[in-house]
Amino acid sequence: MIIADNITKKFDGIEVLKGISATFEKGKTNLIIGQSGSGKTVFLKCLLGLFDPTSGDIYYEKINASKLSNIERQNLRSEIGTVFQGSALFDSMTVEQNVKFPLEMFTNLTTSEKRNRVAEVLERVNLRDAGKKYPSEISGGMQKRVAIARAIVNNPKYLFCDEPNSGLDPQTSQLIDKLIHEITLEYNTTTIINTHDMNSVLEIGENIVYLKNGIKEWEGDKNSILTTTNQNLIKFVFSSKIFTMAREAMIYNLKKEQNIK
Repeated sequence: MIIADNITKKFDGIEVLKGISATFEKGKTNLIIGQSGSGKTVFLKCLLGLFDPTSGDIYYEKINASKLSNIERQNLRSEIGTVFQGSALFDSMTVEQNVKFPLEMFTNLTTSEKRNRVAEVLERVNLRDAGKKYPSEISGGMQKRVAIARAIVNNPKYLFCDEPNSGLDPQTSQLIDKLIHEITLEYNTTTIINTHDMNSVLEIGENIVYLKNGIKEWEGDKNSILTTTNQNLIKFVFSSKIFTMAREAMIYNLKKEQNIK
């Protein structure tokens, strides 16, 4: 679990985050959504430790990350996996070498143990035959799966994903969403996803934090988002006709399930 307690962040005197508090639960896919300029990327970077909040505290379980020494922060980073927006793979390394990189950085495993662990996670993301290839030799969807394999190779307690579906076609995006959700359950990670993909919101949004102008305007799950009265959220999520139709269909199905129960 990660808890953000009244987080503010200023740049050159301009307040980008304005007292955001939120709880991100273990074993769930926690999504941060909002329009460009809403503060969601800055918020994610504060949670991840790339930015220090101007005020407020961030807790990993009961540990106040804001109070840690440099060595303690380094130890915490070894428990964090990150999937970057552009995958951020090393072009000069093979898939296997990319995935092994965190093991080289943070563990004292033997060569054999590292090789076995890499093989295990590549198998998990269905890339067992791609290990000897270079990033330029595989598709964008495969690159994203390599990034996920690298993020989970250390069995992280915390998994951060920054726009994991960026640049992917809808079908591949759904596969990535499903994979992240499955891994979250299997590893019981606290997974936080920064996304603008409304399909992700409606498919895997177990806990959703909606930011607008640096303020947390709404928090709930993919079911409660269907019946929300927050007009800004409705306009943001269901701005297109296809999503409006999807909302109506999902509300109908939800009511039908409740009547059956």
